[in-house]
Amino acid sequence: MDLIIQFKTMAQYNTWMNRNLYDACTTLSDVERKRDLHAFFGSIHRTLNHLLLTDRVQLGRFVGADRTRSFDEADRPIEIRSLDQELHADFATLRREREKTDSMIEAWTATEITAEFLARGMLYDAMSAPGRYRVPMWIAVTHFFNHQTHHRGQITTLLSQLGHDPGVTDLMALHRLKID
Repeated sequence: MDLIIQFKTMAQYNTWMNRNLYDACTTLSDVERKRDLHAFFGSIHRTLNHLLLTDRVQLGRFVGADRTRSFDEADRPIEIRSLDQELHADFATLRREREKTDSMIEAWTATEITAEFLARGMLYDAMSAPGRYRVPMWIAVTHFFNHQTHHRGQITTLLSQLGHDPGVTDLMALHRLKID
C-alpha cells in the first residue's frame, strides 16, 4: 500500500462524508445551522464554510490558486482574508460549492498525485502564522485530509448536540463488504 492509494481513498471518503453531513444538515433550519453553539467556529454553518475555504486554499497550493478560486453570487472572485471568513451565507450555494470542490479533490488525486509530486517540498504563506514556510508535500497532503476529518468530527458532535444523528462516519464503512 502506498500514499497515492491512501490519498485517493481519503478523497473518496471526503466526498462520501461531506455528502452525508450535508444531507444531515438539510434536516436543520437555517437558524439551527447558523446558531452559535460555542464551537471553534461557532456554528455548523461557519464550520462548513471554514472547511470549504481551507480546502480551496490548500488545494490551490497543490494545483494553482486560479483553479480553486471562490466566487460570489455575482460571479466576482472572493478575496480570502481569514480562516473564519464566511464564503457563502446561503446553504444551497455552500453545498453546491462543496460538491464542486470534492469533485476537484477526487480528480486531483486520480490524476495529479504522483511519487514525484509527493517527494517535493511545498512553500506557502500561512494565514494563521505570518511568514513563509516549507513543508514536505506528503505532509501537506496528509494534513489536508486530516484537517477535513478533524472539523467534520466537530460538525458531527454539533449535530448530535442538536439531536440529529450524523450517521456512520467510519472510513471502513466506505469500503466494507458484509460476508455473512
